[in-house]
Amino acid sequence: MSDRPRASLRRILEDLGSTVLDVAAAEGDLLDAEVTGVHIYDPLDEPLLPAGSIVLAVGVDRAEQICALLDAAGPAAGVVVKQPVDVDGRVHAKVRETGVAVLGLTRAASWAQVAALLRALLAEGDLAEPGNDTPLDDLFALANAVCALLDAPITIEDRSSRVLAYSGRQDEADAGRIETVLGRQVPERYRRMLEERGFFRQLYQSGEPIYIELNDEAIARAAVAVRSGDEILGSIWAVVREPLSGQRRQALADAAKIVALQLLRQRAGADTRRRLRADLLSTVLAGGGDAAEAAGRLGVASERLCVLAAQLSDGPDADAARRESDRQRFCDALALHVGAIHPKAAAALVGSVAYAVLPLHAGGEEEARAVRVAESFLARVGPRHAANIGVGRMARNLAEVARSRADADRALRVLRAREASGVVAGYTGVHFESLLLQLSDLVQAEEQTPTGPYERLLEHDARHGSELVSTLRAYLDAFGDVNAASAKIHVHANTFRYRLKRLVQISGLDLADPEARLAVMLQMRIFGG
Repeated sequence: MSDRPRASLRRILEDLGSTVLDVAAAEGDLLDAEVTGVHIYDPLDEPLLPAGSIVLAVGVDRAEQICALLDAAGPAAGVVVKQPVDVDGRVHAKVRETGVAVLGLTRAASWAQVAALLRALLAEGDLAEPGNDTPLDDLFALANAVCALLDAPITIEDRSSRVLAYSGRQDEADAGRIETVLGRQVPERYRRMLEERGFFRQLYQSGEPIYIELNDEAIARAAVAVRSGDEILGSIWAVVREPLSGQRRQALADAAKIVALQLLRQRAGADTRRRLRADLLSTVLAGGGDAAEAAGRLGVASERLCVLAAQLSDGPDADAARRESDRQRFCDALALHVGAIHPKAAAALVGSVAYAVLPLHAGGEEEARAVRVAESFLARVGPRHAANIGVGRMARNLAEVARSRADADRALRVLRAREASGVVAGYTGVHFESLLLQLSDLVQAEEQTPTGPYERLLEHDARHGSELVSTLRAYLDAFGDVNAASAKIHVHANTFRYRLKRLVQISGLDLADPEARLAVMLQMRIFGG
């Protein structure tokens, strides 16, 4: 297994978005080139660039300079030039000749910022420690810098009006701002007021700062949206007593671009760590020769493990982006929960399922204890997240983790088939239902159909509109108690006895034979009807 996930130009462009970096010239599969590092071009130094580097071409802006740099870049993966990039036929020809892509950097970004952004994506330290989070100190420093530029207390907020960072001098603001900073969230009554008065719509539709006059008890605000292309990342809010001057408006607009880069950097770093955790945990869950190394890098235990498979119960009208965000928050909460129980536990989102590997101390009933852990987690997050969790049997070592993961998946599938929500199931508790689902899969794969007495009953009901199958099901469910069975389907007992006699005549089913009863019951469960 490699030391870290492969980073390519394409993956970097996907992470950062076209607002920061865009393709100026690239031929064929050049964007799939592996990226190993970031280097700043200095025309006074001899370029000694390792394979796979991204070259930041400071001061290069003409086509002939780009061509000369491509010749000198050797085995580099790409060259970054400030937009607008002077790309002509010579540059395209040189790109084809050298196999080095040319990327354009937005004018709003500084070289120092993009270098830090790219290194955050590629840094081995960030990737090697999946549990480390990117500090928000830089965002607080930005808030204080904007505060100094505007001479006004600042908050930086996300799209949901959660406070990401704030500046000093908040004591100069009004009670609403102080409440916002203390709660790290704009109070609901203020959010509702801003929405009703159309300020959020105005903010997100405008590319410039806006001035907002509130009620007599609150000081006015100047705000600007923080964007990445068409995506709204958040906003910056300043407490001001009068509309901003042209110079201060420009300072706030420029600050939004810098904050956007910082938020993108943090998001890219978080996404990279999450991808790595998912890759490593997937390797552990698969077992095999690389599982031990992956477990070591994740810091998880290698013995006496139970796998938990947790999945949100998505509503039919849930927005795709909202669903993905909810899944990630749900997985983060699961990781925090199992980590608090055992320091060598781990969790990651793989597809739509959040998997957790939970080490368990010896003492028996490991699966039952894991079920209780899962139930306590759902009890904590239940009001916010409707979900089900399947729990696998205990794995004595990493070689058995794949089996525990399969158990957890099967238990989760049983809960989905039941259309349950907010339920935890251990595999041993739903073993038979799981076997029936697996048998149903086999039947569908081989395109098998009902046979024997059950087939004859289905055909009779279909031709004559009778209800012999439902009669038989009620009889078997009631263990042959005619009174209970007839009451269940709301017919008179004598009518039920007549139907029972008819279905025996038509199907040839021997209700006194336990093997015959089992066979027809299994067909009912597998084929329905």
